[in-house]
Amino acid sequence: MKKLIGSTVLLAALVLLTSFFFVKKSEAQVEKSRFLGYEINPLQQELHFYWKNENAVNYKSFQNLKSTLEKENKELVFAMNGGMFNKELSPQGLYIENGETKTKIDTSQSGYGNFYLQPNGVFYVTKKNKPVICTTKIFTGGKHIKYATQSGPMLLIDGKIHPKFRKGSSNVHIRNGVGILPNGNLLFAISNEKTNFYDFASYFKQNGCKNALYLDGFVSRIYLPSKNQNQLEGNFGVIIGETKAK
Repeated sequence: MKKLIGSTVLLAALVLLTSFFFVKKSEAQVEKSRFLGYEINPLQQELHFYWKNENAVNYKSFQNLKSTLEKENKELVFAMNGGMFNKELSPQGLYIENGETKTKIDTSQSGYGNFYLQPNGVFYVTKKNKPVICTTKIFTGGKHIKYATQSGPMLLIDGKIHPKFRKGSSNVHIRNGVGILPNGNLLFAISNEKTNFYDFASYFKQNGCKNALYLDGFVSRIYLPSKNQNQLEGNFGVIIGETKAK
């Protein structure tokens, strides 16, 4: 009888453990499916920021950028809208391209909209291809910067979720952003479904990012053929893209 009871208890424990494992696994799979992430090592991959072509005309869409690059025997591997923009498709806030400041930094603390949800921040890449994400307040600029785009709000600041985000918020949109992984690589991400700021920031935190920046909301798009994402339409200001020679 004791052996029978012991076997029953052991069987029940195994069933419970197995159920727990599959529930956790299922939850992880669901969480992962909510977001599409793409990792870039800027020391080994060609990352560029784009706004206007050589004729000073906005690229606007991934398709236009892709077509231009093809004429230069280059392939567009990845593209994402790279920050908020004004009605005329000019970058909102700071924008630096190839070391040249195209638009100045916006340090206003009292504007309206997500861009001004303090703290906002700057994502930049140095001429040595080191990526940095920091708050606008501590950004110092300098001739060592190759690319920079300003946006807001920050998603993560020193490993902490933005203090104004609320878990369970009903403020949901398709969102895209960028964070820096523990290995120094960049993590670009877009939500596959409408999500709030808290959950989006949590995605970057779960991947080990200390700092992450929101790039934009309902206009968000990604071009990433390697993951069956072929969105070429859009009407953007700044575009961030990875290229390679054909």
